[in-house]
Amino acid sequence: MEAIADTSFLVDWARFSHRDLLFRVFRVVWIPEDVLNEVQSERTLMWIADRLASGDMSLFPLLPEYRDRALRLVELSRRGPTRGLDFPEAYCIAVAEDRGYIALSENGAAYAAQFLYTTARVWRAYEVLWELRSRGLVPDDAIFTYQEETKHKFPQRDIQRWRDCRS
Repeated sequence: MEAIADTSFLVDWARFSHRDLLFRVFRVVWIPEDVLNEVQSERTLMWIADRLASGDMSLFPLLPEYRDRALRLVELSRRGPTRGLDFPEAYCIAVAEDRGYIALSENGAAYAAQFLYTTARVWRAYEVLWELRSRGLVPDDAIFTYQEETKHKFPQRDIQRWRDCRS
């Protein structure tokens, strides 16, 4: 599998002590140039630079066909029931939709888009952790470690689902 990540996902995931397990799920994680330009966290930039050097991540250029689709997604999202998409998240979704990648995002509007107006799959850290747990790569308490290390709080319904499906 391949993925394309937005800034919100990368900044949170870079704080996780087991962040490199991401590459046990995805062969490569693509980073759009606009997303890289948004990242200001030194920790995140260092992690991205290291993973670009290793080949686990690759830069994805701004291509006209995806730029146009992303702009249409932004416009469409502004008419919907959720907060609208910003361009970098919409670009990730446009690429994921066309290429069969998974879009990685912590943005609520991006996550909701897969249920409202795109065929792209959008995973949050929760779905990545779920996949890692299903492969036996993280322990059952990984979600709590993630929350503690990243200060990212998952919705209570997700925590309950996690607890209900312990291995």
